[in-house]
Amino acid sequence: MTGPKLNEKATVAGERAGTKATAKYVRSSASKARAVLDLIRGLDVVAADEVLQFTDRHIAHDVRKVLASAVANAINNDSQDAEELFVLACFADEGPTLRRFRPRARGRATRINKRTCHITIVVARMGEDRLEIVQARRERQGGAGASGRPTSSSSRRDRVARSRKQAAEEQPTVDEVEAAHEDADEASDEYADADADGDGEANAVDESPHGPGSHAPTDDGEAPEGYEIKGNAQSMLYHEPGSRYYKATKAEVWFDSVESAEAAGFSKPGAGKEEDSNSDAAAEGSASDEDGVDSDQNDNEKTDGQESTTEGEK
Repeated sequence: MTGPKLNEKATVAGERAGTKATAKYVRSSASKARAVLDLIRGLDVVAADEVLQFTDRHIAHDVRKVLASAVANAINNDSQDAEELFVLACFADEGPTLRRFRPRARGRATRINKRTCHITIVVARMGEDRLEIVQARRERQGGAGASGRPTSSSSRRDRVARSRKQAAEEQPTVDEVEAAHEDADEASDEYADADADGDGEANAVDESPHGPGSHAPTDDGEAPEGYEIKGNAQSMLYHEPGSRYYKATKAEVWFDSVESAEAAGFSKPGAGKEEDSNSDAAAEGSASDEDGVDSDQNDNEKTDGQESTTEGEK
């Protein structure tokens, strides 16, 4: 008589513990499968499925399929609830080895062992105490998976339903939409009336951005009536009509006179260079005057010296 299957957590011979599913002849070594099975042993099926979903190993895909098969067997054969199951046992046995050969140097050959394994997962219902703890944790995290599959689809459905409800509440009614259209029509009519009364200058800003005598540019780019001097706010220069850069300059502000532009802090192009040249010329003139004074003093000293020499000779 065979003994109990301890790897399936059975303690009595012939006893069946939980519901199992097996995948045979999986083309992977048993050691690689055991490394992944150690991650999910003892977890509830929802958490185990999440671990396998994000495990960066190729064998985890096959282990996840075996886990889904075990959960399906428990639901269909034993009438269990998927949200109440956990991984009771999981193990990987070695399968037959496929032997292949690779040619090597000097007429020799090397054997290649292609391993296989049998993966088994046993699921069972959790105890009442543990079930209460797991359900409380799921409620804190925002819901559990749908019945039948260890996923979080039910929580996604709840989020979608809440989003749609919120969107329906925020969606304006028909009366609000009609009122908004009426307000827009009235605003457009007022805008057209102002444009007709202002002779094309309804879009102009009447405020003086740089003090008295200044005017903001119009939307059509034309000069306001009575304002012909262009001002550039970036360079703080103004350009009079007929000047060199008048046509190439985009007016950011208009002035009615040169005095208004200078009062606002704008200067004429080249004014700084002229001031520098004037200051240089004045400095050169003062230097030449000082040189003239020094030369006169030297001449006077020479004349006094000559007169004293003549008196000595006499």
